[in-house]
Amino acid sequence: MFFPKKGTVRCVEIFERPGRENTETAVSLAVRRAKELGILTLVVATNTGETGERCLGHGLEVVCVTHHVGFAGPGVDEMEPDKRAFLTEKGAKILTTTHLFAGIDRALRIQAGGLYPGEIVGHTLRMFGQGVKVGIECSVMALDAGLIKHGQRVVALGGTGRGADSAIVLTPEHSNQFFGTKIHEIICKPG
Repeated sequence: MFFPKKGTVRCVEIFERPGRENTETAVSLAVRRAKELGILTLVVATNTGETGERCLGHGLEVVCVTHHVGFAGPGVDEMEPDKRAFLTEKGAKILTTTHLFAGIDRALRIQAGGLYPGEIVGHTLRMFGQGVKVGIECSVMALDAGLIKHGQRVVALGGTGRGADSAIVLTPEHSNQFFGTKIHEIICKPG
């Protein structure tokens, strides 16, 4: 496995603005860096499946992590059944489940006010950008679901709103050992 030598500096792509207009570049940079490092798996946040589809066809395993059903409204699944079937047919793994930094904590905040531990961690990670936070969160969720192997480095893509504007190299840890997660590189993010 390749790890940069101590003192080696890599340029991080900094996008002028966050958002979906960075998706094509973020995916391209993520795929290129994964191949340079010999990483076999992309973990991608993709609610509708659009960003997940852009990650196909590069010879990498693609793990798509969506919003949980009900995120956009009671009973609403943001990924259409046809898109889910297409991604699965092309070999992507899809995870639709409760968000790591939300879940019951978010329900308590909405109902009773205040902040709770998961949301504090999420807000702290947002200092690096929403997409970086999302990439970390989705990777831990994928590990907890058994869709990636423990100890495996992955490249994760996340975004601000729709699309992808951030990519990172990390080794996620299970949620019950979350603070063991290692972020090796930030490939790209908004400024």
